[in-house]
Amino acid sequence: MHRIITFVAGTVLGGGVIYAVSRTGKQPTAVPAPMQFERRAVPGDNTDNEFLKHGYPGPVSDFMLRSRYAASYNRALRNPNWVAEHLTRDNLKGTADRANSEFKEDKDIPPMFRALLKDYYRSGFDRGHMCPAADAKKDTESMNDTFFLSNIAPQVGKGFNRNYWASLETFVRDLTKSFDDVYCISGPLYLPEKQGDKWFVNYEVIGDPPNVAVPTHFFKVILAKRNNEPAFAIGAFALPNKEIDNSAPLTSFSLPIESIEKAAGLTFFDKVERKVGVVAPLCSKVQCTLEHDAWKKKKRNPK
Repeated sequence: MHRIITFVAGTVLGGGVIYAVSRTGKQPTAVPAPMQFERRAVPGDNTDNEFLKHGYPGPVSDFMLRSRYAASYNRALRNPNWVAEHLTRDNLKGTADRANSEFKEDKDIPPMFRALLKDYYRSGFDRGHMCPAADAKKDTESMNDTFFLSNIAPQVGKGFNRNYWASLETFVRDLTKSFDDVYCISGPLYLPEKQGDKWFVNYEVIGDPPNVAVPTHFFKVILAKRNNEPAFAIGAFALPNKEIDNSAPLTSFSLPIESIEKAAGLTFFDKVERKVGVVAPLCSKVQCTLEHDAWKKKKRNPK
């Protein structure tokens, strides 16, 4: 079972970032982080005024709560804003097989804002999961839920979706061997790049007519906790949507969480106070390295 809720939220995509995330995978260059500020609630759909007498235009973000994830969908870009998961050793268990699932349009999204199967046809891009199918082996329904196009974004196939990104997904799952609870939020980014002395946000739009935006980057923000330790471990990674050589260290894509918040216009895990003793860098608790193609080895040699 799943349910969908519509709420109003402002989402800022693109814009400046604290770190200039390299499209080549090189270590980003740091600039000062912003000062801390009080987080304020987003105003609701309030039409009790003369300006909005005949309706509130939005933006509207569709919120989905499904068996293995929660998600927010961007109607303008036809991609998720973010997809949130909670992973444990137990909830990753299961025998559901992705071979029995098919990609499908999300009928809970209004037709005019919906990503379509035909948009991806001969586009040159893979249908990239934000909540991976391998995280939803619990049962057939959970697996099927990950194949809604509202959980999907266009990703470069060779060297990214089928390789480096898949290895990062395995890394997140394997964190459950070191932590009791792992929370992961994944999503797309649309970041500027410098051309001459100016900055531009350039991205392809797939479909005929054009319908689905192709993100320039993707992020994963991770919060992990051991029951016998008071502090959380927190980490954030942003990867360019392009072929990445396996020799590129995962740490070269590591960013302060505030960098991704600023770029995406989102806030992550804001109920956890970010101070020493409460949070620690993820890569200080575990080795942030990828075992490439480990998921293929597990598939060939199931336990």
